[in-house]
Amino acid sequence: MSTLQCVVQVIAVGIGATLFMDAVAVIKKRLFAVASLDYRLVGRWLGHMLDGQIRHASIASATPTRHEAWVGWLFHYLTGLVFTALLVMTVGCTWLATPTLFAALGVGLASIAAPWLIMQPAWGMGVAAAKTAKPWLARQRSVVTHLTFGLGVYLTAWLLRY
Repeated sequence: MSTLQCVVQVIAVGIGATLFMDAVAVIKKRLFAVASLDYRLVGRWLGHMLDGQIRHASIASATPTRHEAWVGWLFHYLTGLVFTALLVMTVGCTWLATPTLFAALGVGLASIAAPWLIMQPAWGMGVAAAKTAKPWLARQRSVVTHLTFGLGVYLTAWLLRY
């Protein structure tokens, strides 16, 4: 596989995995009333970063920023691409031809570090949602969501083989 083919497949797998994660989130919301992350808040956080404010007492209470919804969604998909690229950089482009579930779920679990150690503390929620009303519920939802991303990485890579 050429480098260009590998890059194109990483992009396709990253987008496909993120789409899969989002589809599962919609299903969980409709069937079980489980809310998922509002990506406007991600855009709001990034917008405030441009003004030098990284930490918030509550990102939900922070002043909305211009174009926060599309900025948040774009960043969400870019993050999916980055974690997919990290997987392929770690195991090699040959993984795309013979994807393994273990490696894909591993990157899904590793991706939990972003919300637990960066976003949630910066949003006033504490490390791994420790300052929320139900930290273990928030952690469980993070684990399920990020394992869903990992499953999406595997399924998308598997489908692209054909």
